[in-house]
Amino acid sequence: MVTVSKVQQRREAKVALIVEAAWDLARRDGITQVSMRDLAKAVGMRQPSLYAYFDSKNALYDDMFADGNRQLVAVLSALELPADPRAALKTALKAFADFAVSDAARYSLLFTRVIPGFEPSAPSYAIAQDVLSRMVAIMSAAGVTDPGDVDCLVAMTAGLIDAQLSNDPGGTRWLQHLDRMTDLLVDNAISATNTRSTP
Repeated sequence: MVTVSKVQQRREAKVALIVEAAWDLARRDGITQVSMRDLAKAVGMRQPSLYAYFDSKNALYDDMFADGNRQLVAVLSALELPADPRAALKTALKAFADFAVSDAARYSLLFTRVIPGFEPSAPSYAIAQDVLSRMVAIMSAAGVTDPGDVDCLVAMTAGLIDAQLSNDPGGTRWLQHLDRMTDLLVDNAISATNTRSTP
């Protein structure tokens, strides 16, 4: 059995505190404007001491990327999905969209490439892949199985989220169409699949 030392526990707690402070700065200033100097001040440290936890700003972003995706996994895991596959898909997409628009800074880090040179590490990216796998499984159960159809459904959802954040933050102007657009794409995907499978 692997035990976690008190030193490691304290370090992990400190990292979590720093990451949460970084999210606060990102929400205030934008994800690209997070400053290590401001972050050190926010957590009561000298800036050089901060590098004992994160050796670069990209290392900080990597932990934030993992943290944000863990939050999304928790949201998806807590969902009570309806038995009907299409209703389950709509429920999952709505939860995803609500999560996205609830925190624009987090959304920009997780789903847009706004930070030049940043690529998540393999362990952090694996959490994002888990999110995608969960969503694809729900899509598949609803009849969206072709990779191109999956791409279209993902792009449609992202487009509505982007429009909502850009043009009506805090409102529902764009996301109110999510169910209708889902029906259109699922119907089209099922029709195309049936056509391909017809001799």
